[in-house]
Amino acid sequence: MTRLLVLIGALLTVALPLHAFTFKNIDGGLHDLDQWRGQPVLVVNTASQCAFTRQYDELQALQDRYGLNKLVVLTVPSDDFNQELATEDQVKEFCAINFNLTLPMTEITSVRGRDAHPFYAWVRKTSGFEPRWNFNKVLLNADGKVLATYGSNAKPLGRQITRQIDRAIKDAGS
Repeated sequence: MTRLLVLIGALLTVALPLHAFTFKNIDGGLHDLDQWRGQPVLVVNTASQCAFTRQYDELQALQDRYGLNKLVVLTVPSDDFNQELATEDQVKEFCAINFNLTLPMTEITSVRGRDAHPFYAWVRKTSGFEPRWNFNKVLLNADGKVLATYGSNAKPLGRQITRQIDRAIKDAGS
């Protein structure tokens, strides 16, 4: 009976739609992914002291290009690779001063392993993808399914990502 309950619990975890997840907002409160139902979401694990941090400029430009009502770029600061600042306040200040970010941002969050946020555990179970470094990207379609995943080297404004976003927006009927 215990094995059956564990199996049922695992199946429910895999079956959860994207919109069932919330992240703590770096400014307080929550980012409820249900608020973005019907539009693609690009989720990016970030770190302030990483060589890929310059991608913040392209992530902001991507959000500006499409607008919040067609695409959401959600940044997830993480110290899983020991390259994030110590506090949320430091992360917010760093991003505001250096990149003038207006993107939705979560609190510092684990994205891999046993302590991964439930969203990242769900991505791993449903797609086999787990961030291998900072600035890995997960593109979700308007239905909340993993459409594509990208490593750190994939540029946010590169054709590889923007083609998929264009297709996802078109499929969403936006």
